[in-house]
Amino acid sequence: MTRTDMPPTWDERAHLTTFLDYVRATVHAKCAGLSEENARSAPLPGSPLMTISGLVSHVRWVEYSWIQTRLLGEEDQGPWTDDDPDREMRIALDIPLARLLDEYESQCARYRELVASLDLDTVAKTPLRDGTHVTLRWILHHLIEEIARHNGHLDILREMADGVTGD
Repeated sequence: MTRTDMPPTWDERAHLTTFLDYVRATVHAKCAGLSEENARSAPLPGSPLMTISGLVSHVRWVEYSWIQTRLLGEEDQGPWTDDDPDREMRIALDIPLARLLDEYESQCARYRELVASLDLDTVAKTPLRDGTHVTLRWILHHLIEEIARHNGHLDILREMADGVTGD
């Protein structure tokens, strides 16, 4: 996966999809060469779910939720439950990091094709809690924001885990 924030063209779709792929690739870059032990470490006393594995699982399931459940209107098959709304972060501790990353990349590849086939003004089938039906354009912006924010968490956790810093 090439990691670049320079779109091949200057249209809106190219900007959105390039930046989304950039933040997705950054998730992988932050995990490169990380041990399983460090991937599962939760170094922040007040945030026991804040692990690198947990964050990788979280961004994967966040994309699933926005694309398949919200945009396409499919039934929610995510790992969370009413009793455990953060379950995707807990179950990640039992899954090898390489598998989490592979599953995330496979899903991203499917979503790239789907997004390429839809107009940016495509309206989500499932509304937000307030009844608003967002567009694919809004969802792509939101995913960029959310994954970028979690990349900041990954950056800090990686430095705490083994001292690795950088892009």
